[in-house]
Order: sequence, then structure tokens, then C-alpha cells
Amino acid sequence: MPPAAPLVHADPALHPFRRLFAYARQYRRDVWLASLCSVLNKFFDVLPEVLIGVAVDVVVHRKDSFLSRFGVSDPRTQIIGLAVVTVVIWVGESLFQYLYDVRWRNLAQNLQHELRMEAYRHIQKLEMTWFENVRTGNLMSILNDDINQMERFLNGGANDLIQIVTGSLLVGAVFFALAPRIALLALLPVPVIIYGAFWFQRRLAPRYARVREASGGLNARLNNNLLGVATIKAYTAEAFEAERIQDASDGYRSANREAIRLSAAITPIIRMAILAGFTVTLLYGGFMALQGRLGVGSYSVLVYLTQRLLWPMTRLAELSDLYQRSTASIKRVMDLVQTPIAIPYGGARLPATAVVGEIAFDHVDFAYDGGAQSTTKPTLHATLSDITLTIPPGHAVAFVGGTGGGKSTLVKLLLRFHEPRRGTIRLDGRPLGELDLEDLRRAIGYVAQDSFLADATVAENIAYGVPDVPRAAIVAAAVTAEAHDFVSAMPSGYDTQVGERGQKLSGGQRQRIALARAILKNPPILVLDEATSAVDNETEAAILRSLDRVVVGRTSIIIAHRLSTVRNADFIYVLEDGRIVEQGTHDDLRAAGGPYAALWRLQTGERPTPAGSGLPTPSAGVSAKAITT
Repeated sequence: MPPAAPLVHADPALHPFRRLFAYARQYRRDVWLASLCSVLNKFFDVLPEVLIGVAVDVVVHRKDSFLSRFGVSDPRTQIIGLAVVTVVIWVGESLFQYLYDVRWRNLAQNLQHELRMEAYRHIQKLEMTWFENVRTGNLMSILNDDINQMERFLNGGANDLIQIVTGSLLVGAVFFALAPRIALLALLPVPVIIYGAFWFQRRLAPRYARVREASGGLNARLNNNLLGVATIKAYTAEAFEAERIQDASDGYRSANREAIRLSAAITPIIRMAILAGFTVTLLYGGFMALQGRLGVGSYSVLVYLTQRLLWPMTRLAELSDLYQRSTASIKRVMDLVQTPIAIPYGGARLPATAVVGEIAFDHVDFAYDGGAQSTTKPTLHATLSDITLTIPPGHAVAFVGGTGGGKSTLVKLLLRFHEPRRGTIRLDGRPLGELDLEDLRRAIGYVAQDSFLADATVAENIAYGVPDVPRAAIVAAAVTAEAHDFVSAMPSGYDTQVGERGQKLSGGQRQRIALARAILKNPPILVLDEATSAVDNETEAAILRSLDRVVVGRTSIIIAHRLSTVRNADFIYVLEDGRIVEQGTHDDLRAAGGPYAALWRLQTGERPTPAGSGLPTPSAGVSAKAITT
């Protein structure tokens, strides 16, 4: 099925429903057709009350009834004609009820689907800084609960609102045609009812906005706890977390209670207004009929129509409640969909086959400031400061250093998860900002410390992002990553389901599948971000053997705490507090006796060479091994 046409953005200052329908112009025809069916259904729905009055008139006046004016004088023929017309009216009412029900529900489903997909596609284009400042549970609440709330309004609320307006106009026209004086008195409560409904709406709006926010907070906490259930159990924190969930749930309940207290008052007030209108019609119309100023049939029509006119207005209470809930939800969805994209997609195309693999950082600065990245906004702490280096194509380069030194941030900047505050990053001499973002990321194979695995089979995870790949290529990638043996031993082999986030696999198995995924992608640039930090020695050895084969002929960036992982790299950079403090080969850095040598001794237990041992003192300088910085 081809993707739907992109939805049209609307002015954020507009009312949420106007934003929604301006946004979904492709469904305007469906809205008009569904509305027409609702109007025609209400038209046929009002007619039976009119026929009751005509039937009473036939029984009372017989040959002198209203129908006799149309040349039908026989009362039996008149009754038969009314029966035929009644059948036609009921068939018409039923037909248009079916049509409006189908059209409104399909519209709700289509718009729900398109809006959810549009929101999800938009979220995927947002920069990582944005994700770091929102809660996943709140996003889930918007993508599910809020969009479903909009669907519930379109399923029934929109039709009810149209039919109340249509019914009021039709019944009002009949009233004025039969008894203008009674019409004025009977319809007098209508403006009061409508004003009251809007009065309540204005006061319900902020309350339901708080309800949606409380719902998002509750979902965020539930989502966080479900993901961390193992830690909660390990620290016997079940009671503590249950109390935190109770606090969030109490907040949601309290926000709902405020809205319920107000919304529950709408129906009783509307009933009193309806009672006033019905009483006026019953008394004043009855007196007019007794005095002979109003026909019995007309009086019957007015009594029935008064109820038909005013009683549906009790639905305004439920509609007002549903409308305000939907308004708050639609606003949250539309605000999400219209969140500005700080790192836009597009740019000059760069096929992976055309990538040579030279990477250059030119005076790059970066800092996390807890909000959207800005080139002018001051930050609390610089994560990277004045990083300048060049990685020649086909070389394996490593970045090492303590936690928080900025190693992983370099990779995030290369993948354009974030933008540098200052400086430029180039690929094959071209600034990353000029390149097509998807092409850039397709050229990079990325293996993170905690690699994401989809809730799918082993084969589907290895082929993730590489469609229509043959099984033989998947197996070959697994063999290279030394994953084939344990995959083959699984009950269903490569068709084994790995579970949510790969929870059915060990950490080392997940890492080797992630490495096989990068190998299958066959990118010109390979990035390993702490890929061996959370695995055992046997798994690390297997990954290192794989790396010896994989890095050949491609630019490779290896980020590691374990120096054994990077000792064979062509060049090593040591980062501390966002700055490069040392650079060189493994042997050069060990001989230099600086931070790298100290870290090596710490990890291996090697003792420093005592002074005066007769060994030559290493020079302070290091060889760049043909790598410029």
C-alpha cells in the first residue's frame, strides 16, 4: 500500500480542532459526506412526530383533515398513505444512520491511523537532544491515549453535535409554521442551554489539559518501572515503587475529580431548562387547543417535537465532556507533530559506494545544556572542547579515557544525533550538514554498548535496515561475528524470537548479533562504541577476532575503556574532560608514560619501569603515524 500523502501543517495559534482539520485536508470530502448523512438522518428522524400529528388530525377531522387538501378525502386511504410514508421515512432514517455511522467511524479510523503514523514519523526525525528532555511514557500517552481520544469524538461526538444543531433548526421551523407564539416560548431555553454548555466548556478546558498531563506522567512512571523491573526486584524496592505509582495515580485521579465535579453539573442544569420549555408548550399549547385556536393534531406535533427538540440537548453534557477531552488530546498531538526539526533531513546525496572514509573534526565544541542546543546559549559544562583531528580512510582509530571524557559524544556528532556548538565535521572533505542525513547514516555501521534488538527473529535483527537480503548473507555475517554457533544451537536457529529488546539472549549474544548486523550492512565506516565493555572475556575475545577481519579496508572508530580492545589500532586518542590530552600508537603512548600508560598499568597490573634502570627514557613527542591533527 503506498504511503498516504503528507498531512498539511496548521497555525499553532488556531483552535485544536481547526488545526486538526486544516492538517488533514485530504479527508475534507469524507467529513462533508459524513455530515450530509448525519443531517439527512436527522431530517427523517424528525418526520415521524409530524406524521403523528397528521394522523391525529385525520382521526379527529376525517374528511376535513389536513390531507384532504391534497385531494385525498377518504380517511382510510389517508391512513394507508400515512403508513406508506412512514415506511419510507423509517427506511430513509435507517439507511442514513448506517451511512453516517460507517463514514464517521471510517473517518475516525483513517485519521487516527494517519495522525499516529505522521506523529511517529515526525518523532523519528527529531534530534537526540529532544529525546533527552522528554519522557518515553508521555510520548506513549500521546501516541496511544490522546489519539484514541480524538477517535472517540469522531466516532460519535461529531455526529451528535451535527444532529443537535440540525434537529433544532428543523423543529424550530415546524414550530414557527404551526404556532409562532408557542415557538418563541418553547425555544427560549435553547440559547440558555447553549450558553451554559460553552460556559462549562471554557472551565473544563484547563482541567482536562491537566488530566492529559497527569496521564502522561503516570504512563512515564509505569513505562520506566516496567523497563527496570529486574533492578526493582534486585533491590526489593517493590513497595517503594508501588508508592511512587500510587502518588502518580492519585495525581491523575485528583485531576479527573476536578473535571468530573464540573462536568457532572451540566446535565441537571440542562434538564431544568428543558423542563421549562416543555412545560410552556404543554400549558400554553393546551390552552390554545381548548380554545380552538390550535388544532389537536398541531398540538400533538408540538408536544412531541418539544421533547424531540430539547431532550437531545441533554447529550450536550456528555458531548461537552468528550469535546474537552478531545480538544486537550488533539492539542498535545498537534504540538508534537509540529515540533520543529533542528537537524533537517535532506542534502546532497552520498551513496555508500562513493564514500572514501576520511573524517575530519575541525575545532569542534559541544555541550549538553539540558535543553535544545543553541549556538549562543551559554552552557554549564563543555563536553568537547576544540577537537581537531583527521582520520585517514581505511584506518582504525581508537578513543579512550575516563567516563565523561566525551568519547561517545564524538560518535553522536558524527552520526548527527547532535550538532556541534562550534566547528565543523567533514566526511571526505564535505561538511556533514551539506550531506543527505540518511545517506550519511547508511554509510556508518554503529554498534553501541547497549545495542537495540527488535522483538523479532535473530535473522530479522541481523538484517535490520537491510531489506530483501538472502539468508546466506545473514549466515555469513553471523559467522564473521562468531555468532553462528550459538544461533545454530537455538531451538529455531535463525528463526528464533529474541524477545523484547533481545531479553532472551545474554549480553554477549546481543553484542555479537549487533556486530553481525553492522557487518551485513558492509559500511565504509564502522563505529564501535564500548562494544565490549559489558561482555565476558570469552565474548570479548570473539569480538576482537571478528574486528581483526572487519576493520580491514574500512575507516573504523573504536571507543573503549578496555585498552586491550584498542592496542592494535593504527592511532589512539586519549580524552579527558572533553579535550585530547594524548595521541599516538599503543607503543608510543606506553613509552610516553602519560595518562594512557597509567591507565594501561591500572588495567594490566603492570609495574612502571623504575628510574635509573638503564632503559632509554621515551621522548615526550609521539609519532602521528601519517595521521594529521
